[in-house]
Amino acid sequence: MITLNDYLYDGDTIFRILQKYIDDLKKSAKENQNEIDRIHSHFLIQIRELLEHNDFLTAQSQKIREFYKYMAKEYPYLAFTFKGRIKSLIRAEEKFNSYVMEYIYEYYSEHQVYPPVSELKKKLSCFRDLIAYRIVISMPKCHFKSEQERRDAELNCLYEIANVLPEFLEERGFTAEPANGVQESCSSLLNPEVKPYYRDYVSNHEENEYQSLHITFYDNSSRSYMEVQLRTKMMDDVAEIGAANHRVYEKKQEKERRKRNQIPKGECLYFDEAYERGMRLLELDLSKLDVNMFSAVDNRLINDGCGLYRGRLILPYEHLSRFQNDLID
Repeated sequence: MITLNDYLYDGDTIFRILQKYIDDLKKSAKENQNEIDRIHSHFLIQIRELLEHNDFLTAQSQKIREFYKYMAKEYPYLAFTFKGRIKSLIRAEEKFNSYVMEYIYEYYSEHQVYPPVSELKKKLSCFRDLIAYRIVISMPKCHFKSEQERRDAELNCLYEIANVLPEFLEERGFTAEPANGVQESCSSLLNPEVKPYYRDYVSNHEENEYQSLHITFYDNSSRSYMEVQLRTKMMDDVAEIGAANHRVYEKKQEKERRKRNQIPKGECLYFDEAYERGMRLLELDLSKLDVNMFSAVDNRLINDGCGLYRGRLILPYEHLSRFQNDLID
């Protein structure tokens, strides 16, 4: 079985690693009549094209920047950041394999038979967050008498921005995708006409305290999907360095993935291969990898300039509030 891990120790660039992995998956798919390996290779081609940062990403980020300028004008006392990132190769590989496992596991648990390959192929065509933008807002404390007052103002502002965003981007060539009832908002602050498009992890609290508003758009000019996340600074801190950060999330996922009792080994090739690939990725010692432009002291201190682990940054903007600018003057 071919895994991404097999290519991470030869000192190649990330693009050579991807090309070798794609070519070998295609060859294996043809030799073994493995439809999932074929879809897997096509998925990796998407990642490679994104990491190459084609012209459409520049055009797309410039359209997103228009919303940045709108916010700077409409909310002069609000501090905020805009960031855009392409999903990293390792995270994308993890997600592809987890989709394979989760769908087979759920289908088998319900029907006691394995899903047809045609159904599994449909499931693997639903990646919508390979490109993700994040807007993080913060109200300066000096404007409020209490911390609760500030948090309430930030939350009102967050939903106000969420109400405006879909129409703003649709006027610039994007189409909002329905959330199909996933994490449907129960907040009265979100307008009824935009509510069907948002996955609301703010009004629907997660067990790990994760909070954010998510919405997916289709970019009609580049024919690609992108996700936009809206958060306050406090929400972002919890997600990035608090209880909901990725390391905690990954540990939880690791425990779940090891629970494969319902799928007997050797009965479903697609599950077995996806499970093995996922486990090998989770066990990576990043400090021992040899990937051009990537270095890691250990699995916590990571410097990634190539899109292998943290993804590739495509949009960094920071806006200070008028109050903060006044201090600088």
